[in-house]
Amino acid sequence: MNWTLEVVPVPVTDLDRAKEFYGEKCGFRIDLDTEVAPGIRIIQATPPGSRCSIALTSGMPPMPGTRTTPPGGLHGLQLCVTDIEAARAELVGRGVAVSPVRHVGATGWEDGKGGTWNSFLAFEDPDGNGWVVQEAPSELSER
Repeated sequence: MNWTLEVVPVPVTDLDRAKEFYGEKCGFRIDLDTEVAPGIRIIQATPPGSRCSIALTSGMPPMPGTRTTPPGGLHGLQLCVTDIEAARAELVGRGVAVSPVRHVGATGWEDGKGGTWNSFLAFEDPDGNGWVVQEAPSELSER
């Protein structure tokens, strides 16, 4: 049996602002924006080429026995691209504040591209949820 990661909840304070950020600025496809029950709204967005989406919710009660993450408290979500410089240029062109491309070197984080699997950039959504983009040597389907 496959266990596929398909949706990651991203805690935000303003659904419309988050929808605009992820849809227009990050280029995610908005798959769903609906009220599933009175007072419970879900927006689902998918990064280009990904099989895993993010869920932005309002009014959703936590699953029994689980904990919630406050808006801005999610960090380390990672996207992979095959051209880190093109990804950075696209995000900057869409108005996203993005770090320089960096790699891990002999003294820690250093500016510029590194070797295979060692080129990264970072950005945050309007609530402060943190994302990392890593350059991969090939598309996922080819690895």
